[in-house]
Amino acid sequence: MLDLEERNRARKKAMRLLEHMDRTEKGLTDKLRQAEFSPEAVEDAIAYVKSYGYINDARYARTYISFRMESRSRQKIFSELQLKGVDRQTALDAWNEMEELLEPDEREVLRRTIEKKYAPDTELDEGQMRRLYGYLARRAFRYEDISHTLEEMNIRVNRDME
Repeated sequence: MLDLEERNRARKKAMRLLEHMDRTEKGLTDKLRQAEFSPEAVEDAIAYVKSYGYINDARYARTYISFRMESRSRQKIFSELQLKGVDRQTALDAWNEMEELLEPDEREVLRRTIEKKYAPDTELDEGQMRRLYGYLARRAFRYEDISHTLEEMNIRVNRDME
C-alpha cells in the first residue's frame, strides 16, 4: 500500500527535478530511487508526470541530438542516449527526424575535430598518427571516414621523422 504522503513527496520531487532540465524516464526513475522513495512511489510519480507529457523519451532524444549532432558522431550520440535509457529505435527515429531538419555532415564534424589538433598539410610521425586515429576512433568515427578525411586534408606520416 502506497503511503499518500510519500506519493505526494515523490510527485513533487519529480516535478522539481523536471523544472531544471528535461530527463528521460530512466533518468528520472534513477533520481527518485536515489532519493530513497519506495518503488511504488517512484512508479506513481513517473506515471503522474507522464500523464501530463512532462517526460517523453522521443522528445528528449530529438533535443539531445539537435544540440550534439554538429560536434559528435552518430554512433557516439546513440551510445550516450542508450546510457540515458533511450531505446535504440527511439534514438534512430529521432536521428532520422533531426537529420531531415538539420542535415548534419559527419565528415564535416570529423574534419573540424581533426582541425582542432592539426592543420591541413601536416606531416606526423607514426606515433602521432596512431594517437590521432585512436582519439578519433574513441569518438566513434568510422575508420574509412578517418582515412578519407586525413587524405583529403593531406595529413600524412613522414617516414623520415622516425
